[in-house]
Amino acid sequence: MSQSFKRNVSLTGAEEFTNIKLGEPVRDAAGMLGVKEALKHGFKEMGVLRSMGALLKMNQKDGFDCPSCAWPDPEQRSPVAEYCENGAKALADEATTDKIGADMFKKWSVEELSHLSDYELNKFGRLVEPLVLRPGSLHYEPISWDAAYTLIAEELKKLNDPNEAIFYTSGRSSNEAAFLYGTFARAFGTNNMPDCSNMCHESSGVALGETLGIGKGSTVLEDLYEAEVIIIAGQNPGTNHPRMMSALEKCKNNGGKIISINPLEESGLVNFKNPQHLSGVIGSGVDMADVHLPVNINQDIPLIKLILKKLAILDSVDKTVFDHVFIDKYTSGYDALIADLMSYDEKDLLSRTGVDESAINKTVALLRHSKKIIVCWAMGLTQHKNGVENIREFVNLLLLKGALGKPGAGTCPVRGHSNVQGDRSVGIQHFVDKDMNARIEKYMHFTPPAERGLDTVESMQAMHDGKAKAFFCLGGNFLMAASDTQYTAEALQNCDLTVQISTKLNRTHLVTGKTGLILPTLGRSEKDEINGQRRYFTVENSMGKISQSKGILKPASDNVRSEPQIIAEMADAYFDSHPLDWKLMGDDYEIIRNYIDLVAKGFEKTAEQSKGHGYYLPNNVRNLDFSMLPGGKAQITVNKLPEHTLEADEFMMMTIRSHDQFNTTIYGLDDRYRGVYNERRVVFMNKKDMELKGLKKLDVVDLTSTYDGIVREAHKFLIIPYNIPQGNVAAYFPETNMLVPYNHFAERSNTPISKSVKVRIYKRDVTPVISEV
Repeated sequence: MSQSFKRNVSLTGAEEFTNIKLGEPVRDAAGMLGVKEALKHGFKEMGVLRSMGALLKMNQKDGFDCPSCAWPDPEQRSPVAEYCENGAKALADEATTDKIGADMFKKWSVEELSHLSDYELNKFGRLVEPLVLRPGSLHYEPISWDAAYTLIAEELKKLNDPNEAIFYTSGRSSNEAAFLYGTFARAFGTNNMPDCSNMCHESSGVALGETLGIGKGSTVLEDLYEAEVIIIAGQNPGTNHPRMMSALEKCKNNGGKIISINPLEESGLVNFKNPQHLSGVIGSGVDMADVHLPVNINQDIPLIKLILKKLAILDSVDKTVFDHVFIDKYTSGYDALIADLMSYDEKDLLSRTGVDESAINKTVALLRHSKKIIVCWAMGLTQHKNGVENIREFVNLLLLKGALGKPGAGTCPVRGHSNVQGDRSVGIQHFVDKDMNARIEKYMHFTPPAERGLDTVESMQAMHDGKAKAFFCLGGNFLMAASDTQYTAEALQNCDLTVQISTKLNRTHLVTGKTGLILPTLGRSEKDEINGQRRYFTVENSMGKISQSKGILKPASDNVRSEPQIIAEMADAYFDSHPLDWKLMGDDYEIIRNYIDLVAKGFEKTAEQSKGHGYYLPNNVRNLDFSMLPGGKAQITVNKLPEHTLEADEFMMMTIRSHDQFNTTIYGLDDRYRGVYNERRVVFMNKKDMELKGLKKLDVVDLTSTYDGIVREAHKFLIIPYNIPQGNVAAYFPETNMLVPYNHFAERSNTPISKSVKVRIYKRDVTPVISEV
């Protein structure tokens, strides 16, 4: 049964199955099938001419940046296809010709809409006019822009304290929009600026900051081509970052080796067929992972400790395995780490990992003489209670091997949303940067708040407790992205006002405060013009490069506005007087970029340098400058083993994406790489575990998680046998986010534990679903 609240809205949508079809998992990624799927989505949503014209300009120097992931563009770009299947799907989703406005919302109440699936909600099309959901009403109705801004200003002025407002940011926004948004929040008087990185790579930022002095990766794209070994841990590039596969292909062609560490063996790391090469069209493609380590969920630390201990024993004999010159000059903590490694029993570590020792020995052999090593990772490492320690342990490996500050080596956290790193670089952060505050006061002539704000988890708690009453959402689908869906819904509905700047309908628009506003904005692919002049904005890719992006398509409506314009007009309506000319900044992005250069660390001459290939922000690790760390050295750390006490009937569950989604946006119902079609309500489970539980393929089950005496439930899922380690299961998010407790998160980063949730599985007393196979 769907959980419901004040407006009696469903948090799950339809729980009915959608005629599942099963096949064998696809063993190779991309290829001509990927091209076919990309074009199919584009033609269906945008038409042939609009689709092809936009695709030819996506990720080009004179075009617009892909609205999907943050993978960097190569210096030499394909003139016809510098995009992947998921990027093409993201474009088609954003630039669809389907539109919705007041007429649709007059027909559908928010209660009725809430019973549709997330996929169905997304398929309605682009939002094309401002809408308001008034207190006690079940239907959105149109509102003018000026009236919307007046309503916002009035509600903000009712607050007793600026900290009763929360300004959330998704990673899709431009640097200009994010900077202006952060400036508005600070000028209003709060550092309550949670963002989507709190829920994904915050653990990376904390770990890298503690050990290397910067919360970003150190590699550039060309480093992957030169690496001797690339470790891909807790990441599925074939689905989540498909353009990364081309870089891995170049590494392989140059003689490099790839090690995959993940509970699931994902198709992209089995074989890759590059559709831009003849071998990827008619040939067998490139076999990717030289070693796959199917580690138990969140047992990466014992795995790396075991690998490091084996390497340390080898190094004790010939002193060439570790780079002792590098260690002595640039690091501290080596002796403590070696003592820690030697204190562990190898058999115990091996048992925790669940990995065959022969595969670990092969990994050790690949790493033994390699000095150019890159570690890439994503949510599979960060979204655990010990997420920070997970990354610190991999950093230990790089430090011991001297694999930093040189070509072909370094850290590579692979970001999700296309500008989530840029948002942070220009100041979207809940913590206080005193130097940045000083620059704001000097150049923008107002005093920003000096007290720490709330991150995502803390914002949920503040809204739930009635301590925060106004919630602003710059993009994203907060309800479905956050953990503990029921708790998050209650938190949102406790607000007096929720404001969402959006391109398309999502479930968060249906679960609002007493008053809900939807402010429709331009998509990244659309022309942003004022007085006949086209404007551009800038973004930062996951490797720290700033570049321009300029949309080319006709906007979905004359009544949608750009994000910077919306933010500027909100601020202008709120402030009776202020040193900043908000309206002018919303009109002229050059003014915003000039302020970014003055205030944000590392930005310089952005308007000039962001042209063409763009420019890199400073990165201390690339220069082996650790002067900001204790003793002026990189920190080798000692990290504890993860402790998961599972009851006899509990499994460890990881949430995953399907191949037909990006974050919470569902493009379709297929996951062809895993052989699942036309269904998302599934649980991947080891065959032996199924036998022990008395379960058969496509049995219908319920899932529960129990934390602190609270039982959370997710109903009606289908069991699918899959090659996953025993004791582990996997299921899609956001359907299973309701099982993730809001108050269990990574130490020091507060990232939810979405990749290591203890669950129980109960068979429902119903006839199993019959599938076409």
